[in-house]
This record gives sequence, C-alpha cells and structure tokens, in this order.
Amino acid sequence: MAKVKYYYDSENLAYTKIKTRKRIKIGYALLFLLASALFVFLVFVLLINTPYFETPKDRLQAREIENLKLQYAILNKKMDEIDDVTEALENRDNNIYRVYFNKTEIPDSIRKAGFRDPKRYKDLEGYNNSQLVLNTTKRIDRLSKELAIQSKSLDEILKLASTKGNLLLAIPAIQPVRNENLKRMASGFGYRTDPFTKVRKMHNGMDFTANTGSPVYATGDGVVERADASASGFGNHVVIRHGFGYESLYAHLSKYNCRAGQHVKRGDVIGYVGSTGRSEGPHCHYEVHKDGKVVNPLNFYYGNISAAEYVAISQMANQENQSLD
Repeated sequence: MAKVKYYYDSENLAYTKIKTRKRIKIGYALLFLLASALFVFLVFVLLINTPYFETPKDRLQAREIENLKLQYAILNKKMDEIDDVTEALENRDNNIYRVYFNKTEIPDSIRKAGFRDPKRYKDLEGYNNSQLVLNTTKRIDRLSKELAIQSKSLDEILKLASTKGNLLLAIPAIQPVRNENLKRMASGFGYRTDPFTKVRKMHNGMDFTANTGSPVYATGDGVVERADASASGFGNHVVIRHGFGYESLYAHLSKYNCRAGQHVKRGDVIGYVGSTGRSEGPHCHYEVHKDGKVVNPLNFYYGNISAAEYVAISQMANQENQSLD
C-alpha cells in the first residue's frame, strides 16, 4: 500500500494531502524504462565481448582466423627462402652470366619494382587483418614479377649460349698479316701524326707493314660485304661483316682474293698487301667496328698470340708515332 504524504498548510492551519500530477508520474515511469533499457544494453555488450559467453560459431570463427594467421606466417617464411634463392640467382645472372655474354646487368630498380596501380589492392583494405593479407599479397606479386624478369633473362642467356660457338668464330681474333716476330706493327689505334699533313689526328685502326703481295687474312668468319676501292683514301679494301655487330676492314691492298657476298672463314686469304689509296708505303690498315662504332683491334688479338706477345704488341701500339695513312 502506497504511503500517503501530507504537507502543513500554514494559512489554513491544517495538514493537506499531497497529490502527484499524472504527467510527472508518466515522466518518472519513462525515465525508469529508459534506465532499464540502457542497463540491459550494457550488460548485453559486456556478455557478447566476454569469452565465457562465446557461441560455438564464434569459437569456430576464431579458430579459423588463428589458423589463417598461422598459414600466412608459414607462407611468409617460405617466401623468405624464395627471396634468398632468387637474390642468389639474380647475382649470378648479373655478375657471371650477363658479364660472360657481354650483356648489361638488370638493375634492382627494374627487378624489384612493384605495381604502380594504386587501386590494385583496394579490395583487401578495411578488414581486421588487412595489413597481414595486404603485405603478403604484395610480396607474392613482387616475387612473381622478379621471377618473370629472371626467366626472361635466362631465356636470353640460353639463346646467347646456343650461339656462343658462332660468336667465338665471328669475333675478329687474329692479326690480318703474319707477324711472328711482332715487328710488322707500325702504328696503333689512337691519336697519331698524319704522314701527309703532319697534323695529330685520330687513327681508327692499326697499320701492319709487309712486302707488297704478302697475304692478308680474314680475322674472323663472316661474309664479304665489299671488295672495291669506293671509299676515299682506303684504296683497294675489303669489308667483312662477321655478325653479332662486328665488322672488319682491310685497306690499301694491291689486289683482292675474294668478292662481295662470299663467305669466308678466319685465316682465309682475302687479299694482298699493297700501297693503294692514301698510303705512304706498303702496309695493311686494319680496323674493327662493333655496333657501328670503331674499336681498338688490339682488344681482340687472342687467337694467335701469347700473353707475353700481347703485352709486347700493346706497348708498341701505344707509342704515339706517325701512321702510314
């Protein structure tokens, strides 16, 4: 039974019963219901986040997440091993294979470049374990790209290896005239004094002195591109295209022993020493070109001289004397 409350009315000198308005009663009731609902909600949230009240489905899902984390950790460990193997292979490729076949190394900026599309991994963002999945996916993509580049490089090396024998035969590797006592080398590659103008200028080849009519030999396998006197200053000359970017030129010949389009092998006689064209005496002016650029023929004399002979001829070639053409 609810208690009845009174208050003392000083004007009427009597106790008067306190009457609670209906509107206030309703307000108190609503406030009580709101507080009760808030209490129930807080209790529910606490229960949901307490492991003691996990549902079987929650426990199964948690185990699956932990298992996935473990699988990602194992995957990353395997990728560490693949990284080590790939790095070793890349080092051998750059420092051994590509050097051996005279190919430019592939820089890390190309080998290890990622993907530039900012939206490539957009679908992997926004989840609890997004960073783990994102990092692993990026590693897999990078490794896949590295392996693709390495595979392409090895294909290139394999192709070069299959033609290595032909390359070795094509490189101009001997001297164009017999030079057993190394006394026929008159002028080397580099700046020399012109015999006619006495001005110091670039000499693009090497001059070998010999008696008129001495044999001139093809220094590598190839095809005779030209055997004529059409180039100014060279007189009778022969140009051989060896392939792989190599060409050789033999100038001031007295006569030819080959024709344009003819296949020749290293050591074949292609002409004879003379003094035709712009020449001061009987000799063979010899040049080597690689990829359209003139190079020092001295770098290729490994086919018929020893190391000691190479040193001797190198010293003579580097003397700044007067050329013969």
